[in-house]
Amino acid sequence: MKQRAITAVIAAALFLPILYFGGTVFLLTVYLLASIGLFELLRMRGMRLTSFSGIVAMLTVWLLLLPDKVFMEISWLSDWDKAKFVYVAIILLLACTVISENRFNFEDAGFIALTMLYIGVSFMYFYQIRELGLQYLLLVLFMIWASDIGAYQFGRKIGKHKLWEKISPKKTIEGFFGGMLTAAVVGVCFFFFSDIEYSFFRFILLAVIIASVGTFGDLVQSAYKRHYGVKDSGTILPGHGGILDRFDSLLYTLPILFIFNLIGV
Repeated sequence: MKQRAITAVIAAALFLPILYFGGTVFLLTVYLLASIGLFELLRMRGMRLTSFSGIVAMLTVWLLLLPDKVFMEISWLSDWDKAKFVYVAIILLLACTVISENRFNFEDAGFIALTMLYIGVSFMYFYQIRELGLQYLLLVLFMIWASDIGAYQFGRKIGKHKLWEKISPKKTIEGFFGGMLTAAVVGVCFFFFSDIEYSFFRFILLAVIIASVGTFGDLVQSAYKRHYGVKDSGTILPGHGGILDRFDSLLYTLPILFIFNLIGV
């Protein structure tokens, strides 16, 4: 527990100034986090980041993270859109199944394709929400953190009914609703003390959605870790695990918020 607290303090001291200033430094941080997250997922399946498929995945993730305004300013990129580059990457992965004579098989190609989209698109939205404004990103982060803390505390004290025992044995239904309640408290605070001009109902709705989707993102992380037989996605954060262990809820939540125009408008 002490190691976990020390890691959290150090991480906050490094990350919060970057979060505050945003811009290029934040973008480079997002690139670093996404690269580590990709490495963690590939390692779970026993794949090397330096393999041909790993390099294809990395380059695709980096391309997805490139801000649209920069993407359009690069002449040889501007005639394409990101979806075309993703499809080219998939074609290369499928070609690799033939060239390798199925040592790299269709399931491997599917895993790489899903991984680069999951990591690339989710971290892309992480940068984009910061570009909307610091307060929007803080709203999402605080709601997710509050939901995690609330779910843990309520689950530990009054949790009796398992939420999804085969995937995550420690999560409880009581903890789930407790996390939703604490996220709603954050929404109320933002309603009264922030400059975000949302109605009271919209803040509560966001709390419900973020807590629900964030919990499912956590379960997704638990599901593939259980599938690959690992306790944590990595060891870069002592006491916390890997980058994906800390960003699992956020990575699952941000695309939903953007796809359904729930944030920033």
